[in-house]
Amino acid sequence: MASQGTNGGTVKALWRYPVKSMAGAKLDEALVTEGGILGDRAYAVIDRTSGRVGSAKTPKKWAGLMALAADFVEPPEPGAPLPPVRIVWPDGTASVSDGGDPDARLSETLGRPVTLTTERPEAPSLERLDPLAADETIVDIGELMMAGRFSDYAALHLITTATMARLAELRPDSKFSARRFRPNVTIATPEDQTGFVENDWVGREVAIGDEVRLRISDPTPRCSVPTLAQENLEKDPQVLRTLVEHNTLPVPVLDGESLPCAGVYGFVIQGGTVKRGDAVRVV
Repeated sequence: MASQGTNGGTVKALWRYPVKSMAGAKLDEALVTEGGILGDRAYAVIDRTSGRVGSAKTPKKWAGLMALAADFVEPPEPGAPLPPVRIVWPDGTASVSDGGDPDARLSETLGRPVTLTTERPEAPSLERLDPLAADETIVDIGELMMAGRFSDYAALHLITTATMARLAELRPDSKFSARRFRPNVTIATPEDQTGFVENDWVGREVAIGDEVRLRISDPTPRCSVPTLAQENLEKDPQVLRTLVEHNTLPVPVLDGESLPCAGVYGFVIQGGTVKRGDAVRVV
């Protein structure tokens, strides 16, 4: 089956984000389960006052999360309890989730009382700044969150090098990096494929390597997160404006609302192991 379909390229990079809205860990290979890469968005901080899930989608409240990095103290294993996470601050100091009092330091950093947890609220609330509203408008997208995890919606988020190259062509003064968009999988597309190629994958299946099969459901709507400062990347509002001007698309899960997009969302049809260099086929 891996030989069927059209050539989508190869896996360039794999990413797992153990804590929602913090920097993640680059992987050479990953186990993809029904819920996505094992351990991805397994932890989040919860505002103890409001009960809302902390997300940099409302940067006035949560942009501080983007300056932190997190990884598991040991690789998660299927069927086993999740390992603790180690959180690293910009000054290089670190806290481990099962040692000391990480909640106190996180609360100090974020300016509000928070709890780091793997316990997803039964009815999660997650705020998102509307990228197209003239005035500051916040919508709650908690009902879209994936069961059992802190993912916004889908199991996996994919983006291509063709999209990155097109954005750089459109706005050469900006520094476009896939890391701004926090994908799970960056795909190096063939040289003859240019532009926002993954737009055409919506409604189709993608095969990665010999095992993993995904159903591509939606283009990925973007908010302010890709514009925020993060490791080696400065704040840049032009990133979102470029998408508004050149890749605004209807998003099926949001009832066809047209939004600036980059990359696509995928749900797992068949799990398995993916590795850097694996072939990608669009079926």
